[in-house]
Amino acid sequence: MKSIHFDQHETEVFRLSMECFDTSRSAALGIESGLTSVSILKIIEDCATGTSSCCVQVIEPSLPKAICLCAQECQGDTTSIASLAHTNSFQDSPVKQLLAQQRRNLSIHEYRSAQVLDSYGIGVPKGDVAHNAREAEEIAKKIKGDDMVIKAQVLAGGRGKGHFDNGFKGGVRIVYSPREASILAEQMIGHKLITKQTGAKGRICNSVYIVERKFARREFYLAVLMDRQSQGPVIVASSQGGMDIETVAKENPEAIVTTKVNIHEGVTDQMARKIAEQLGFSEQCVEEAKSTIQKLYKIFMEKDATQIEINPLSETSDHQVLCMDAKLTFDDNADFRQKDIFSWRDTTQEDADEVKAAQAGLNFIKLDGDIGCLVNGAGLAMATMDIIKLNGGQPANFLDVGGGATPEAIQLAFDLITSDPKVTAIFVNIFGGIVRCDAIAKGLISVVESMNLRTPVIARLQGTNMEQAHKLINESGLKIFSIDDLQTAAEKSVQFSKVVKMARDIDVGVEFTLGI
Repeated sequence: MKSIHFDQHETEVFRLSMECFDTSRSAALGIESGLTSVSILKIIEDCATGTSSCCVQVIEPSLPKAICLCAQECQGDTTSIASLAHTNSFQDSPVKQLLAQQRRNLSIHEYRSAQVLDSYGIGVPKGDVAHNAREAEEIAKKIKGDDMVIKAQVLAGGRGKGHFDNGFKGGVRIVYSPREASILAEQMIGHKLITKQTGAKGRICNSVYIVERKFARREFYLAVLMDRQSQGPVIVASSQGGMDIETVAKENPEAIVTTKVNIHEGVTDQMARKIAEQLGFSEQCVEEAKSTIQKLYKIFMEKDATQIEINPLSETSDHQVLCMDAKLTFDDNADFRQKDIFSWRDTTQEDADEVKAAQAGLNFIKLDGDIGCLVNGAGLAMATMDIIKLNGGQPANFLDVGGGATPEAIQLAFDLITSDPKVTAIFVNIFGGIVRCDAIAKGLISVVESMNLRTPVIARLQGTNMEQAHKLINESGLKIFSIDDLQTAAEKSVQFSKVVKMARDIDVGVEFTLGI
């Protein structure tokens, strides 16, 4: 058993992560600390993926009891470990949200999801996608009805309660004629839809999905997803469909039933029938509902999905089982064998800077703070954000340049960080294991010089050739402040950020020097 005791906050985090990777065959790591940072989870994951087998126990005095995480034998493959319990200790950490964002999944539009379901023989309302008002009118004519639904195709929840940047309200509307479909499509397409999930910026609507309106006799919720706790797929079902499942979980948790699926057996007839009966399908619809559940699981497995969410799954007045709305997400690691699915990626629904960074091999996620972060390694990046938060600051981004912190990568990283007008300081935190610190320093100096950057840069370069790096930065004459201690570097980042923000607020210039 290897036991490491933390006396400070994150000052030893990068060292722990590196030591985990150095473990040869197997590791049992016990951590006793007062940390409440989700960084610990990332370090544990780093440890697990660096060993052939790993049993991890985390003991936090701030928690009511020890949290035990055990990883199964991976036999040469990456070990997966259970996630931390949803304790209050982690709720306020800036990286709790980040961990969810980092799960790289592809989301596709509703009409694409309907196409996938239809290809497996699952019932969906009849309809098609339109990219302009004329197409919307033609599709409405083909449906041959006077009762339809038009839905803005934006990758966000809460569309029905959202509003467009032109003042038009509602991303999901009922229409009664082809002409009305054309008019509403004109109001939606080309405009940004703002919902509770998109934030104030909203997301562009490039198309609308027009479907026949079906009247549900009963509405249910059903999802197939991966559960990190049980390390396998589960089916989550609720008799209260057609509404926000988070609300149901909060107000009536007993209405949600979770069924674990054995990946070797799949969803058996008995299991699927039991779920259909628990939901409350009528006797004449149970068999069709059973078949639908099994087909959804088949899609989940064959298409490398990470989540299939049907809300509502409906029994109509004429006793049909239909998926009225579907959200499908897929594992980005499966893009090589799911080429058709991944050709549907809509980058207009993603942050442009994050797309640009991903194309260059950088892991970049925007946050709401004002201290830019440039770090190598995801664990150290999250620890950096945590220590900024602990010192009263707010990180503006997560940016992991990985092991290839080349001058080109640093240039792009600075372009991404400085494109955010909120950024008032930049914290560069590099552990020079694979890369040399002096090479990083040269690239950093070149970039700051070429950009004529006035935003203060705090550089903490530790590892190979760190002394040479420190000397290069100090002799550059640029406003780059080389600081060895992580806590001190974080404090200075927060202090510089506050001063720059105050100066901007009163519209004055500010220059910095350190008394070193």
